[in-house]
Amino acid sequence: MKIKINPFLKNFALVIVIFLIVGGVFGLYDFPEKTPNQISISQLVLDINENKISKITIAGDQLAIEYSDKSSAVSMKESNSTLSDLLTNLGVNKDNLQKIQVNVARQKESTWSWLGPILIFGILPLVVFGFFFWTMIKQAKSGAVQVFDFTRAKARLFGAEGHSKDKITFKDVAGLKEAKEELTEIVDFLKFPKKYLTMGAKIPRGVLLLGAAGVGKTLLARAVAGEANVPFLSVSGSEFVEMFVGVGSARVRDLFSTAKKSAPSIIFIDELDAIGRHRGAGIGGGHDEREQTLNQILVEMDGFERENNVIVMAATNRGDILDPALLRPGRFDRKIILDPPDVHDRVEILQIHSKEKPLAENINLKEVAERTPGFSGADLANVANEAALLAARQNKTQINQIEFLEAIEKVLLGPERKSHILSKKEKEIAAYHEAGHALVSSSLPGTEPIRKISIISRGMAAGYTLQIPSEENKMRTKTQFLAEIATLLGGMCAERLKFGEMTTGASNDLIKASELARRIIKEYGMSSLGPISFGEKEEMVFLGREISEQRNYSETVATKIDKEIEQIIRSAEKKATEIVAKKKYLLEKIAKTLVEKEIIEREEFEKIIKGGKKKK
Repeated sequence: MKIKINPFLKNFALVIVIFLIVGGVFGLYDFPEKTPNQISISQLVLDINENKISKITIAGDQLAIEYSDKSSAVSMKESNSTLSDLLTNLGVNKDNLQKIQVNVARQKESTWSWLGPILIFGILPLVVFGFFFWTMIKQAKSGAVQVFDFTRAKARLFGAEGHSKDKITFKDVAGLKEAKEELTEIVDFLKFPKKYLTMGAKIPRGVLLLGAAGVGKTLLARAVAGEANVPFLSVSGSEFVEMFVGVGSARVRDLFSTAKKSAPSIIFIDELDAIGRHRGAGIGGGHDEREQTLNQILVEMDGFERENNVIVMAATNRGDILDPALLRPGRFDRKIILDPPDVHDRVEILQIHSKEKPLAENINLKEVAERTPGFSGADLANVANEAALLAARQNKTQINQIEFLEAIEKVLLGPERKSHILSKKEKEIAAYHEAGHALVSSSLPGTEPIRKISIISRGMAAGYTLQIPSEENKMRTKTQFLAEIATLLGGMCAERLKFGEMTTGASNDLIKASELARRIIKEYGMSSLGPISFGEKEEMVFLGREISEQRNYSETVATKIDKEIEQIIRSAEKKATEIVAKKKYLLEKIAKTLVEKEIIEREEFEKIIKGGKKKK
């Protein structure tokens, strides 16, 4: 494990080591070769009285003593006192003292006596203050760099040399055939720009990818950069806007400047609606930072020269709220719609996301694809990942078909809430409720086939009836809508038939049925009021969501709309009640099977329905 050391501690330790080395060198230089014999003043007096000493050298308070036998010793006298007075007070023999040669010499100073004060009071403060100011200057420089870096775009670079690990091509993107054909022209222009410029052609400066969340807009943009092998500067729309005025515009200028320097290149702005919403909403005024950022993007896109090999790509799932100035020719003048994958595309997507997973031999990805209509690429990736997690949790070495089918329900409805145990009465109510849904759905034309019925809690639901269309449907009729409303009310009708009253379990069904009936009349024009759309949606631009509806009709029409909604709901309720009452035997059989097994699959449900028809 690599440990990062604080630069301050590193420099401080270096200074300490230098001082220790210098001190050690001077200590060795000042160390005496031989330690002299040290005697006391009293011993000195005795030696003088015995006439053993021939010479005394005085250096400050230090006494260097030389004996008659050529030996030597050292001693110390009191400060601020003369040697003769000190020796006389201790009873020295004055005659013997006069025979001794007494010399006065300068006191020998040790190296530390002059080096110590210089280091402590001179050099050390300079080093400390110098280190302190050096640290401050270094931080100031880094702070200045950060200040200038604040206005730089935080774009992530993909697709260029040195980023081969992140390289994605069209082979890594399943489906989206029409979108890839449109983008092939962009790739060809980035590779061979002269071919188009010679013909006087102008390649689109901006390409807008429109589609629901998870359909692969960002992935497809990166695939364009990988195919063209050019730098891909990716940035999110929200990264431009900060709390400081002018930062967004500065980051836009820096982003486009960087792209021009590395041309040919691609700028990719994800979630363009974060800064590209319709201007003039009356919120924030003309000085609004988001609007200033949008203005700068418009100016930069206008500033592209014809020979400038920089293409701006953007992605959003809210193309309806973008400012018209962004969508005019010369800016984002090429719009590519990305649809959710069909069944064949879903098979390819599952194959890509299962490439590195150990699949069992019995895996049928086509069945998984058929059970996931309306799923986006991100949803399918989640299904494959959940299947791997389920297999690993059970200590399996391979992923089987059952894990994929379980993963679909987990993604759709949430994990099983096995701890949410229903009482015997609640379990029976849930069984009849789900049986009512399934029975009504199977008895009406225009409904989708029942795939599974369960009274095991998932997410917020105590039970569920899973209907999956057998084919892709992009348009629906009034018959299908009315059948769906009747199916939603089938659970409530079954409860009332069996228990004499309804429960709160039908609340979510009522919300969906009422909303669908309202849309049939007000949006789709499928009522006696005629093919007219009622109501105008209003939304706050900065919130990006519908918050109110402006009425464009009278109170009289509003009353008629309410009556139409009530009529649709009442008619569907009557139809569902008739079905569960007429086929009460099948209702009882489905409910009892659910109470016993908790889950009924499609094959078993169809056998129950066919058996009831034969008995009749």
